[in-house]
This record gives sequence, C-alpha cells and structure tokens, in this order.
Amino acid sequence: MPVVVKYGGNAMTDDGTRAAVAAEIRALFEAGSSPVVVHGGGPFISEALDAAGLPHRFERGLRVTSPASLEVIERVLTVLSKRLAQDVGPALGLSGRDARLLLADVLDPALGRVGRVTGVNADALGSLLAAGFVPVLACLATDAQGGLLNVNADEVAGAVAGALGAGAVFLTNVPGVMDDPARPDSVLAMLSRPEAEARIRDGRIAGGMIPKVEAALRALELGAPYAIIADGRRPASARDALRGEGGTRLADVVTR
Repeated sequence: MPVVVKYGGNAMTDDGTRAAVAAEIRALFEAGSSPVVVHGGGPFISEALDAAGLPHRFERGLRVTSPASLEVIERVLTVLSKRLAQDVGPALGLSGRDARLLLADVLDPALGRVGRVTGVNADALGSLLAAGFVPVLACLATDAQGGLLNVNADEVAGAVAGALGAGAVFLTNVPGVMDDPARPDSVLAMLSRPEAEARIRDGRIAGGMIPKVEAALRALELGAPYAIIADGRRPASARDALRGEGGTRLADVVTR
C-alpha cells in the first residue's frame, strides 16, 4: 500500500534525526509498503538565499519566489533530494522536472514563481514503485511552457497522495495540530474539516501550519484514505505516524 511521507523544515536539519527517519522509511519499504517521500528544505533554502544576498519572505506560509531565488532553491532542493535518497537506500532523488512528475500553474503573480499543483504523473511514480524504488521528490514543478515553479511541499504531498490513493503523513517540527499553539502538550488527536476551517479563520491555526492543514484536507478530498500531521524530529514519533498512529489525524468528518 503506498504512503506519501512529507518530510521537511527544521525536522531535517539534524543529521542524526534525518538518518533515523530515513531508516524508518526504509523499514516501511522493507516491510512491504510503498513509500513516496516528498520534501522541502526551508532552513537550507533560507541559509543559501542569505549567502547569495537575496531577500526572502513568506506570505501566508508560502515563500515569495523571484527568478533569481528560484535558481538557488532548485540547487538546494536537488542536493537535498539526492542526500535523502542515499539515506533511504533503494531510492531515487527527483523533482517535478523529471518525467513531468509535477505540473503547476502560477498561484498568484504577487508571490512570483510560486505554483499550485495541477497534475501529478501517477503512472511514472507507480512504475518506479513497481520497480522497487522509493521516489524522493523535491517540491518543484513545471508549468505549461516548461518553466520552473516553486511549490509548497505540503501541497505537493497532498496532491501526490490523492493521485496515488495513498495515505499522507506530514512530518514536521511540531508534534501535531495543537489546541493551544502555546502548549505543545495540547495536540489534537483528531480534527475534522469544519473544525480545521474554523481554527484557520480564528487564528488558532496560523502561519506555516495553514498550508499543512489545507494540504492534508486536500489530500482527503482527492482520495487519500487518511492524512496525519506529526512530529518529524523524533524517530519514534515518525515511526508511529508512518504506522497510522500519533500526531493529528485529519478527517472530513469526525464521529465522537
């Protein structure tokens, strides 16, 4: 059974933790599952943009992307993709450029070269899985003219999960969606679509958590059987989430 694992942000910055999570993904593969890894690289991208002297900022959790910064972003994500694939083992580091795996349109001209996913080459991903490989996919897509677009990795994971009919696990640098963002011990085990939308409106879900929650709900809408937001900083938490446990499970309707 396929499972899409989104891995990124600060959860990737520690080499030991990253290797341990990769080992959990490899164990999932060896146990007979078919993982697809989708990754971002926010801290690494910010560091590289600073080194290049390029300004950068976020709007509603999305990185505003100029053509100059996109060149840096692609370089950083390509290297990360190869490193993650090496950590996992039987894996291939890819981006949306390869075999037109990801297609997108410009989301909002004010954000620059930021895209919204319009298509996923599920046949190509399925062929890689059938051949015994773990696709490791960087969050870059091409537009109708072949131009490159930076896409939020959470959105990519949701779209890929929907296209494959796979569960989606979003591993990040928080333990899940919290009832009170100031209290890490207030993780919600379950969250319905109406509850999530209400929390976005009133600000309890804010910043970078917005695209994660929206991507999880979009994955469900597209056909994913489940979507979980969980802690990627602790290998044990990642293992539980990959087994469908722990973190916050999103659902269209929650029966209490």
